[in-house]
Amino acid sequence: MSAIYITPPMASPSNRKLTGLVAATFTPLTHQGEINLSLIEPYIDYLVENQGVHKVFVNGTTGEGLSLSVDERKRLAEEWCKKGKSKLQQVIVHVGCLSLKDSQELARHAAETGADGIAVISPSFFKPTSADALRQFLQEVAAAAPQLPFYYYHIPAMTGLTLRASDIVEGIEETIPSFRGLKFSSSDLMDFGQCISKCPSHWSQLYGVDEQLLGALVMGASGAVGSTFNYLGNRVNSLLSAFDEGDLRQARTLQIQDIISYAVKQGFDLAVNKQLMCQVSGLPLGPPRLPLLPCPGSKAQSIAQRLQQSMPHVAVSAAPKYQFLPVPDSFLANPRSPPGQ
Repeated sequence: MSAIYITPPMASPSNRKLTGLVAATFTPLTHQGEINLSLIEPYIDYLVENQGVHKVFVNGTTGEGLSLSVDERKRLAEEWCKKGKSKLQQVIVHVGCLSLKDSQELARHAAETGADGIAVISPSFFKPTSADALRQFLQEVAAAAPQLPFYYYHIPAMTGLTLRASDIVEGIEETIPSFRGLKFSSSDLMDFGQCISKCPSHWSQLYGVDEQLLGALVMGASGAVGSTFNYLGNRVNSLLSAFDEGDLRQARTLQIQDIISYAVKQGFDLAVNKQLMCQVSGLPLGPPRLPLLPCPGSKAQSIAQRLQQSMPHVAVSAAPKYQFLPVPDSFLANPRSPPGQ
């Protein structure tokens, strides 16, 4: 990957700009629905050694953060920071909740735990009715951990927020001195471009729609946060390099990925995405948490077959290291019974 995407290794966490690929991590769960902290360390090793990804975004949408308790989110943040201390370059912890108090508690905890930054999503039940209202909410959370870089996480498809990100971030550093950018998870490249135009050089403009990353790079994205980087990190790092070198033909080839096109046809929900990660990495990350249902066995088998066609070297080489158990169709009827029992 080229120099413009490399983080200076000796920069302090408070001044280190977040660039390049950031994996939005899945939360390992047992088949009884409990968090499985024992998989965090091998997960980190896989990202670093197999995918060339050294930065993570924990407890976000991919990590089912809003389906976890405050205590579970704390334990996950602690494990990622502890086990990633000597292996990862940056650990960003998403601390957004429906409750302001819970968000502040998680922000303080992230600072105490050693996170390199925090991100916050908009509340999605009682929604802010204006950009100013949301900025006030974000300001209160950021104030709980003023020493940490603060990122706004914009994902209107999940929050139902109709506010434009460019309106939200305008002048935001006047009230949130620690503000350092946003994760923009929307296909509205016009809004993203307007964010870029208002972006000081020390902000990170991170794009969050993996299948449209190349378009965001053209608009000026400084990096990306995404779920598919967990298992396609090497390929997307190559895309970044091709773009930086001006090889748009190669960048387009790398952007258009058969397995992602297939996954989109399968719905590309969290269950499908987690199934892809399990199949490629060999890590038994378990099912999603209710109310999300696990990937049916028939669909899991179809995904495995497509992976063998699209990425035979990955699917085969990763399999021996960790046991992988596809979820049978019968599991849907009783989702707390382990497969095969």
